[in-house]
Amino acid sequence: MNGVWLSGVSRRRGALGLAALAALLGLSGCATVAPRSAAVAYRLRRPDTTVYAYPMRHQSRREQSRDRYECAVWAVHQSGFDPSAPGVPVYDRVTVQGPPPGTDTALGAVAGAVLGAAISNPWDRGSGAVFGALTGAMIGSMGDAANAQANQQARQDASDQAYQAQRELDHKARDYRRALTACLEARGYAVK
Repeated sequence: MNGVWLSGVSRRRGALGLAALAALLGLSGCATVAPRSAAVAYRLRRPDTTVYAYPMRHQSRREQSRDRYECAVWAVHQSGFDPSAPGVPVYDRVTVQGPPPGTDTALGAVAGAVLGAAISNPWDRGSGAVFGALTGAMIGSMGDAANAQANQQARQDASDQAYQAQRELDHKARDYRRALTACLEARGYAVK
């Protein structure tokens, strides 16, 4: 009779071990779903498009207003940049989101505790859970270290993108100011 009871216990332990392994694999799948990066936001500064024009030929206020408008339209066509257009991004945000630090360590500890308790002897489940939790936490901390490195790379990439976007915006604004200045000078204004 003891042989029958032992085989039933080992079958239950085996089934419990398989269930714990399935739970561990399920939890590890959850850990890899989230993107691996930190939240960062960069704000582009508004490009300077200010041009001061002083009439040199005693132009009337109405003529100054018309010249300013016509030169601004011409500068937009020449440069391809319209500082008053609603589509021009005043602020460009680069946002990358990811799980908080320590997520993989916590998931590894929980999954390891469940698996350690499931596959240990019935009289030793507590120490099996502790050993499993420590082992899972160590494995999870390696994932967190990799995530920290990926977060740093994501921050650097976002910073590089923001810098490049700012340079392009400044270049377009500079072309706009140059075209506006040329037009106003041709119409008899001193431009600063």
